Amino acid sequence: MADPDHFALLARYNAWMNDKLLQAARQLPPQGLRADRGAFFGSILGTLNHLVVTDTMWFRRFLDHPAALRTGALAPIAAMPVENRLDAAPFDTLEDLRPRRAAIDAAIGAWIGELGAEDLAYILSYRNSKGIASRRETASLLLHVFNHQTHHRAQAATLLTQAGVDVGVTDLLVLVPDELAGRC
Repeated sequence: MADPDHFALLARYNAWMNDKLLQAARQLPPQGLRADRGAFFGSILGTLNHLVVTDTMWFRRFLDHPAALRTGALAPIAAMPVENRLDAAPFDTLEDLRPRRAAIDAAIGAWIGELGAEDLAYILSYRNSKGIASRRETASLLLHVFNHQTHHRAQAATLLTQAGVDVGVTDLLVLVPDELAGRC
């Protein structure tokens, strides 16, 4: 059975890295953020928009999960508009995007923190962006969402590095407690 603590770690990592990326991106002028750099979503801002769009899509799907109904932690995401295209760019500036990213990450962290093993085993029924119906285990869906975030954040980090901005350490290991710490 999936371990809720692992997903809590992934949610913390997700929020931490999103914040690091946004902090790094602030070092570029607006035209540097919007410049087409040949990435899948064109620019750094395009990639960051994609992450906001897809997280909104995914966590709105989780609104039908019994744990979402029980906790209400995803209510802020329920109130957010949903784009119908994966390449949608609802935010023209980083400053416009930042509050949405922070609100999504806070809701994700709050919801994940409420999940138990039985919630992770729940089979969620949903429709993807093309309307195709699916039924999948919540733990596997969450792994996909967090992996998707990591994939596109790596793209954004590479684009930032190419633009001369150092994102710094990005390893999940930084957040994993060292079990030797404090021992003599």
